[in-house]
Amino acid sequence: MAKSKSVHRVETALRAAGIEAEVAETPASTRTARQAADAVGASVGQIVKSLLFLQDGVDPVLLLVSGANRVDPDGVARRLGRSVALADAATVRDVTGFSIGGVAPLGLKRTVPVRIDPDLLAFERVWAAAGSPHAVFPVAPERLVQATGAEPLAVGPYA
Repeated sequence: MAKSKSVHRVETALRAAGIEAEVAETPASTRTARQAADAVGASVGQIVKSLLFLQDGVDPVLLLVSGANRVDPDGVARRLGRSVALADAATVRDVTGFSIGGVAPLGLKRTVPVRIDPDLLAFERVWAAAGSPHAVFPVAPERLVQATGAEPLAVGPYA
């Protein structure tokens, strides 16, 4: 199977960030955290969900969330000091250049602020989407932080 332009873009971004990670393309879908975990033999908590939210309805922010966690928009809004809402599919594609289910944390079409769920930092290795709902890559969470400029942000209702 030939690699898509999106997967190539992620591979280029990984190299540019100095991350030596091999993108794993799987016949099985990696669209959901459970599917990705099953495909690579990881725990759901090790899967990075890249979720695009809009702050005050206009300013995008990318949240990198552990696959084991759900985002509480009210809690996130309190911590950011702005209202937040999950972006629709068209906005996700426009801002990131990726379709939902394959949104990578780097190689984005536009530069946006990135926040990372502190629960991801507890793992030695996490797996993130690589531009397609059939592609993921492994990375140390600290390297992901360095490559994306992500700042920690608790995504639950408390913190």
